[in-house]
Formats: sequence, structure tokens, C-alpha cells
Amino acid sequence: MKRPLCLGMALLGSMSAAHAQSSVTLYGIVDQGIAINTNAAGKRQFSLTSGNESGSRWGLRGREDLGGGLYSLFVLEGGFNGSTGALGQNGDLFGRQVYVGVGSSAFGTVTAGRHYLPNAEMVGIFTAGEDWALSGAGYGAHPGDLDDLDGSFRVNNSLKYTSPMWSGFSLQALYSFGGVAGSVARNQIYGFGLGYQHGSLKSAVAYTLAHNPNYSLFGNKANDSATGSNMSSPVYSGYANAGTQQIINAGGAYTFGAATVGAVYSNTRFSNLGATAVTGLTTQSSGASVAFNTFELNAKYAVTPALQVAASYAYTRSSSVNGHEGAKYSQLEAGIDYTLSKRTDLYAVTVYQLASGTDSTGRKAVAAIAFATPSSNSHQLVSVAGIRHRF
Repeated sequence: MKRPLCLGMALLGSMSAAHAQSSVTLYGIVDQGIAINTNAAGKRQFSLTSGNESGSRWGLRGREDLGGGLYSLFVLEGGFNGSTGALGQNGDLFGRQVYVGVGSSAFGTVTAGRHYLPNAEMVGIFTAGEDWALSGAGYGAHPGDLDDLDGSFRVNNSLKYTSPMWSGFSLQALYSFGGVAGSVARNQIYGFGLGYQHGSLKSAVAYTLAHNPNYSLFGNKANDSATGSNMSSPVYSGYANAGTQQIINAGGAYTFGAATVGAVYSNTRFSNLGATAVTGLTTQSSGASVAFNTFELNAKYAVTPALQVAASYAYTRSSSVNGHEGAKYSQLEAGIDYTLSKRTDLYAVTVYQLASGTDSTGRKAVAAIAFATPSSNSHQLVSVAGIRHRF
């Protein structure tokens, strides 16, 4: 009797050890709020909105110890609309991110799948839009999230390397295969990011180059158009036929006591206009390019461990095209967040934008808070109050 008992205990012990070496976690966020847009194409709009502070999502992530300091990992993460139950990311089941790979604590990880760009993960964290100003809905992003610092656009068919921290430095590199037969360059995307932190100071720089961005970056989801424009914001919709989109950005933040101040700069350039065929879009200045420069200053303060207040200002200006003065966008944001528990908080955020000049469509620029219905005139205000629960 002793021998079978000992054998059974040994088997149970080995199963426990194997379980301890691997794990799978179910996680997610449900975020619901009430929003008001003071000028949605000329009308006041009230709505119940989902995924405001953080995109509503569910996901699975796992890790397995392979021995010798190596491990495998995976993430499956899908977005959804908590008000309707619809899939997020325009119909993708795992539209937020999905990847599998291997890694080590000494050398970092290499993963393959659908990823965030390095600029969003390394520089975006210093913007108000990615940190506290309605990151899930994108309203707090720079106009149209044209520099992707809010992480609105993921990259398909990509390999990504993420380093560990080396003497305060960290690195990310991404390459996306275009996947177009007979054209290696078409739809390719490159991304690089370098971060540094020391004490209370954190900073990062990043670079992205997307070929045929209307399809490779903006239009890579299940229900996006394979021939028409996927760039809806008037901030840049007139440039959907650009051959490339280049993004260069830098940012940092410094924390002292209960306060944190941050600054961010980005340069986004749509080049070789007319190089990408887009149904229904008339080419403006074929072969030309247009650049957007954005500057942001922000601050947040922990009044108590449970209560945080924050504010930011961002200014975006585009270069001229077709002899017209470029558009200018000034954006103010203010927010408050109150933590009820480790997993639940209440929030209220307001975003105000003022526009002038001529936008990408060749018309007088209107206020166009990112991912909200654009205004009918030069100014727009969006306010959201809601509750967020993490699980």
C-alpha cells in the first residue's frame, strides 16, 4: 500500500511543480460613462459611451518556463463596446493585440503577431491623452491621434523586440511585413523606441515609418476598406493617398512629491501625396508632403492617495499645402479621478479644442477632437463622466 501511495504523492508533486512553472490569466476592463459633445456637426449630442478612460476589453495572457532562463509567452486581447456588446477595433475579435513569443530576463522578448508601436508604448505614456485624459475613447489624443501617441493604431503581421532594463535604458524595435505579392515595400512598417529612466526622471524617443498608411496602419482591421479611405478625421483625411507616414517623437516626465509634470514633442509627416490609390480621393499636390508639429505640456497632482487632478495643453500646427495656410489646433484638457477600491474608480474629464487655418480637405479647419464627431465650426468641447472596473 505504501508504494502506490508514494507514487501518487510524487505525481501530484510533479503536477504542482509543472503548474507553478506556467500560468494563464483572464483579465479585462469594463468602462462606461455619459458623454456630451457641444458641437457634433452643429448639434449638441448626449450619449452613453464605453471605453472612455480605458478601452473596455477582455484578454488572456500566459507564460511558461522553458528552463535555462527562457520562457514562452502569449497575449490574446479583444476590445468591445460595453453599451452594445459589439466587437471593438472595427470587427476584430482580438483587435487590441495578439502575439506569441519567447523571452529571457537577461535578453528581452521577441514576439510575433499584432502589436502596439514603440512610440505609443514608450513616448505615449508621457501624454495626457494616453495617461489620464480619456485614453480609451481617444478624445484626449492629439488631433486625430495623428502621431499615434494614444496607441489608437496597432500593427498587423509584425515582429517585435522588447529589451529588459539595462542601466536605466530600454529598447523596442518592430517590423511589419507588408505581405503584398510582388512588392516587398508596400504596407511595410518600421518602429523603434529608446527609453531612459533615473530616479524621478523618465524619458523616451521613438521613430515610425509606415508605407501606404491608409491601409497598413489606419486600415488593417476586419471591416476596414481595401480600396477607400480609412482616415476619417478632417485633420488628415485629405492625405490618405500618401506614400508614407513618418512619426518622430520625444517626451519625458519628472515626479516630485505628489506632483508629476510632463512634456512631449512630435513631428508627423505625410509624404509623396498621390502615391497610394484611394477610391474617391482627389490628389492634392502630387508628390508633395505635409508636416504636423505638436507640443504638449501636462501636469497631475495626487491630492490624496485616492484623489488625482490633472490638466494639459497641446498645440498642433501643419505646414502649408497647395498654397494654403496650414491648420492650427489648440487643445486644453482637465480631469479628476477618484479611486473607490483597487479595481474601481470614478472619473470626469473635459477636452476643449480651438481650430483655425485650412485643413487637409482644403476647407476652413473645424475643431475635430479625436474620434468624436467633428464640429461645424472652430471650437468644440467634449465632457465625459463615468466608472471603470478592472478584473
